[in-house]
Amino acid sequence: MKVLVTDPIAPRGIDLLVDAGLVVDQKGKLSESELIDVIADYDALIVRSGTKVTAGVIKAAHRLRVVGRAGAGVDNIDVEAATNKGILVMNTPGGNSVSVAEHTLGLMLALARQLVHADQSMKQGRWEKKRFLGRELRGKTLGLIGLGKVGQEVARRAAYMGMRVIAFDPYISERLASDLDVRLVDLDELYRTADIISLHASLNQATRRMINRDSLDRMKRGVYIINCARGELIDEEALLEALESGRVAGAGLDVFQNEPSPDPRLVGHPRVIATPHIAASTLEAQELVGVVIAEQIRDYLLDGQIRNAVNFPAIPPDEFNRLAVYLDLGEKLGRFISQVAHVRLNEIGIRYYGELASLNSYPVSNAVLCGVFKPMLGDDVNLINARRVAEERHVTVIETRSSRERNFSNLISVQLRDGQGGVDWVEGTVLHQGQLRLVSIDGLDLEVPFSRYMLLIRNQDVPGVIGRIGTILGNAQINIASFALGRQPDQREAIGILTVDSPIPDDVLQEIRRSAGIREVRFVTLD
Repeated sequence: MKVLVTDPIAPRGIDLLVDAGLVVDQKGKLSESELIDVIADYDALIVRSGTKVTAGVIKAAHRLRVVGRAGAGVDNIDVEAATNKGILVMNTPGGNSVSVAEHTLGLMLALARQLVHADQSMKQGRWEKKRFLGRELRGKTLGLIGLGKVGQEVARRAAYMGMRVIAFDPYISERLASDLDVRLVDLDELYRTADIISLHASLNQATRRMINRDSLDRMKRGVYIINCARGELIDEEALLEALESGRVAGAGLDVFQNEPSPDPRLVGHPRVIATPHIAASTLEAQELVGVVIAEQIRDYLLDGQIRNAVNFPAIPPDEFNRLAVYLDLGEKLGRFISQVAHVRLNEIGIRYYGELASLNSYPVSNAVLCGVFKPMLGDDVNLINARRVAEERHVTVIETRSSRERNFSNLISVQLRDGQGGVDWVEGTVLHQGQLRLVSIDGLDLEVPFSRYMLLIRNQDVPGVIGRIGTILGNAQINIASFALGRQPDQREAIGILTVDSPIPDDVLQEIRRSAGIREVRFVTLD
């Protein structure tokens, strides 16, 4: 079997492939047309970010079984085209975690000890010992937004330096956090108490510009902010204002909204240390991702082992046709419950009723997990790696089947549990012609179609509540597509689900929350 390598990887990675009996051709960076001309002869392709694996390349790849990306991002690979042709796409997530964590700590130290300004002063021939009074990191509270692989590496190193570490991450279990000596908190407490805030979150609808005027106003005065994750997590105009006012004492930034042309006002600000997206750029990280992708390609070609795949698992076409609608239902249930849940996630229970009990539910459960984790972790979660994501966060997944008769011929029940008796619970079904329905919330029966925009209302079961909500939405020019109600007459409480045609602005949601009889309001998006 033949492997084509079009971007440089570590020589040790090449040796691993050759020692396994694979024929390896290193051709250097190829243009799309050049790659199309040669790709038909190869079983595997290894790239970094330089090579573009387009739909045209995939079309010409008659023997190709796997594309390996030495790195995390696969933006340069047409994953959909590869999936449609049955070509596996692999990457190496986490290979640069230590490098990014070390860069994060380096920015913290540089800010706290004014290292950059002190160096510049020395190079200008000045000896200003009294000017550069620094601050120790020991005893300071570090707030991590995101406790994934990089966040965990930062937490370990910060603890060694005598820092108190707190973190916000709804998808990390208490047990894992405790093992790291990290205290899980909500965002309000993190903003209020952290001396240094370091961002390690994925970019998605919930996290885009999460550092904004409102969140900055809630932070301790004199806070340091570090970002080695994604530039779009920060509203840069708001950060500039906070730097000018002294609300933020300094910022260490490796990523920016506009790369490679970041805002010069931010890069040149005297309280900012800026680096050109180099947190992952170390000899060790580059070596590691090259070796790891070579191992994954070797094991897949020779033994069929799949690790770190980013596209859909191999399922026979006839089976996939039967499962497709349930995959859709499972992900929607997961996305919905993830956005309305109250519990800190420790366990996910998935139960299948009716005809689903006899089908291959493994990929459907993966779809549920994708739905649960994607609102916070973004598209890094997929059907292949969803269980690994749960395992990394010490979230237990329990799947069961039941022969008990229900009101529907097929039913998926999803519960998020905190391990201490707290449960959030939804159920859904597929009706005739593939219509997906949400049919139960926390044990209350209702029936509503899934929609791109959904509004959950918990309210007192008294007259007038629904009318007031309709009036508020109408005044905001938001059209209601459907409405369903579940009632608890003995407790005089109800749950309503509205589907609407457009997003609901925050000020409108706040107006609904202030309305008489309203207990809770959650806006859900199922993009």
